[in-house]
Amino acid sequence: MIDVEAHSDGGEPRDVEIGARAAVPGALPVLPLRETVPFPETVTPLAVGQERSVALVNDVLAGNRLLVMVASREPELEVPGPEQLYDVGVVGTVARMLKVPDGTLRLLVQGGQRVALTGWESEQPYLVAHVEERPDTITESPELTALMRNVQVTFSRIVEEVPYLPEELQLAVANIDDPSALSHLIAGSLRLPSEEKQGLLEELDVARRLRRLVEILARELEVISIGSEIQSQVQSEMEKGQREFVLRQQLKAIQDELGEGDEAQQEADELREQLAALDLPEDARKQADRELGRLERLNPAAAEYGVIRTYLEWIAQLPWSTTTQDNLDLAHAREVLEADHHGLEQIKDRIIEFLAVRKLTGGRKEVPRGSILCFVGPPGTGKTSLGRSIARALERNFERLSVGGMRDEAEIRGHRRTYIGAMPGTLIRSLRDAGSNNPLLIIDEIDKMGADFRGDPASAMLEVLDPEQNSSFRDHYLDVPFDLSNVMFITTANTLDTIPGPLRDRMEILQLAGYTEDEKLQIAKRYLVPRQIGRNGLKRAQLKIGDRALRAVIRDYTREAGVRNLEREIGTICRKVAREVAEGNEVTKPSISEARARELLGKRKFFSEAQRRTRVPGVATGLAWTPVGGDVLFVEATSMPGTGVLTITGQLGDVMKESAQAALSYVKGHVGALAPELEENWFATHDIHVHVPAGAIPKDGPSAGITMATALTSLLSGRCVQDDVAMTGEITLTGQVLPIGGLKEKALAAQSHGVKRIIAPQLNEADALDVPEHLRRRLDFAFVSDIDEVFEAALEPRPENGRVRGRQPGYMLSQGQQAT
Repeated sequence: MIDVEAHSDGGEPRDVEIGARAAVPGALPVLPLRETVPFPETVTPLAVGQERSVALVNDVLAGNRLLVMVASREPELEVPGPEQLYDVGVVGTVARMLKVPDGTLRLLVQGGQRVALTGWESEQPYLVAHVEERPDTITESPELTALMRNVQVTFSRIVEEVPYLPEELQLAVANIDDPSALSHLIAGSLRLPSEEKQGLLEELDVARRLRRLVEILARELEVISIGSEIQSQVQSEMEKGQREFVLRQQLKAIQDELGEGDEAQQEADELREQLAALDLPEDARKQADRELGRLERLNPAAAEYGVIRTYLEWIAQLPWSTTTQDNLDLAHAREVLEADHHGLEQIKDRIIEFLAVRKLTGGRKEVPRGSILCFVGPPGTGKTSLGRSIARALERNFERLSVGGMRDEAEIRGHRRTYIGAMPGTLIRSLRDAGSNNPLLIIDEIDKMGADFRGDPASAMLEVLDPEQNSSFRDHYLDVPFDLSNVMFITTANTLDTIPGPLRDRMEILQLAGYTEDEKLQIAKRYLVPRQIGRNGLKRAQLKIGDRALRAVIRDYTREAGVRNLEREIGTICRKVAREVAEGNEVTKPSISEARARELLGKRKFFSEAQRRTRVPGVATGLAWTPVGGDVLFVEATSMPGTGVLTITGQLGDVMKESAQAALSYVKGHVGALAPELEENWFATHDIHVHVPAGAIPKDGPSAGITMATALTSLLSGRCVQDDVAMTGEITLTGQVLPIGGLKEKALAAQSHGVKRIIAPQLNEADALDVPEHLRRRLDFAFVSDIDEVFEAALEPRPENGRVRGRQPGYMLSQGQQAT
């Protein structure tokens, strides 16, 4: 037990008469108090239990009855020392003492003067300190009067609200005219932290003390007001709950009278039968039985009844053990794939390999699962339709899940049932729609998932697309494991750059580079034309599009890696013919010739510019890779009088700008061999401008390095670049040609632009095998390892007399600049 604690006992005397305030001696015994701060001119009831405190009280009662009450800084200490006591306390007179049977004393102490402890005289048998009186400082002013009135009014309102303050206090406070006594009485009556009360006690300026009391009272009044509101709300909710209970009981009685009381039980019985018929895993069975028991105990009118019923319906609808049998006939699979898609031999071979492994292993559960396939290629190359064909070949159920633009992780994992309107994620919903636990699920546009404050769907996909983890996928809504290991996942993307590395590592990447002109022709004849004829209400006999017409459409009206725009143009031809048929005009020529196709489609949209744009020195044709396929770009160079500044335009990225700098540095270092007719200080007196047209399109990458070097060499030497040549490759300062990527896509783009010869790095020679054989026969690949080989293969031969196209070197440069 600590020295002294505040005490209020019904047996304490209430008729104590306090005499006049006694004079303060120089030294007085100190009585430590726990969690109690005394105030002058107030009566403080105390309970004394410690041996040293009892001795102190006995000595005080035998003497002048005076002691000093001081609050303890550390109330948890049983015997605090001088260091644990505050420096300011109150002199008290023991007005009444009562001994109780347990040996403790009950005291009633009248507060007197405020004193400061200036030193310690002794610590045994109890604390004795030197004290010095600290009287209040009162400055009469209108502000003091206003503070007194504010404190009185606010305290009166608090007394009306709280039960621990007697109503007599309200009358006593209203009748006090002394600001010092008023502040002491109110501060001693409130339930405040000891530190805050001690601060009020130590404040000597009465006006400042009242101002602090105003703030404290306002705070306490606000807390009391909030507590009253909370109490009112709780009471209202309790009354509402009681009312709902009574109404539900009445409703139940009415339903029983009408014979409708058994509907809820019938629903529960139906769910029980559906769940019993399922071969549920152990975890799912326990969860379903637990929720079904809760459903049977709940009143149908309860808000949670519908939530539990919906949850159980989801459990009952999922294909926990429903499996379709794979068709492992390799000949059938090859026939289906060939019938639906032309080309794509690598993809077809991979599917046949998958079926071969399944056939040899018998589909045993312990056999390791295959990789997740990811089809990457430009739009319109048949990635999604290929997945549908694979499902048809395997005779599996097919579902498509588009994740493009998805930013919420809950779309994959579902929402927890604590949310209103919660439901499973798209994966579980797709399995419900498929009706089997081994469908072919194609996840479209996986490269276009986003992330925000709601989570990262790509991170959630890490578990879904990992064959070693997805056997226990846990949806947040179901909250039980579901086996996804039997699902055949196929993903599609246009580019790999935006797919996170860990997610990309879980997938087997299969590239779909695009179609050649011959492949597009075959796809149009076998698939697109018949489909558009049917969609536009025509018959086969009413329309036939010849090969030359289709090639004209492919070359002059489309420029793409896929066939979507080609199908649109074919659809345009079919619609115009359908209009003629609908208007009653007899179709005299059902076969569409090249001229007729141009008449129906209007002016041509694309032209082969390589021959026209490379007629002057300083222009070279390059090849580029984009997420939507390959493309051809032109690099133009010109010069003008200046100070040797290089200007690069065309919205180029940093890497491409550095390639231009490297190309110019190489040309400057070898200008004597490349353009011997130039003056020695030509670069110091001329500015060079390198431009890549289509300036609205951002461009970047190092593969245009040899193209820029060739354009600069063509400009300085006056030798034009051959009009049927395109090139790609990175250049170094020493003239080496480094490998690049996307050679197949670039070769397809070159073919569509009428290019006959492609200059590529020697180290990419093996990549040429990816180019279709019939296209390799039409294109002449020149593989080089040094920039001099590029110049030899790309530039027109230098005339023996040094003139270029009949011009002198200096005149040739001027005219070339103007033409560029």
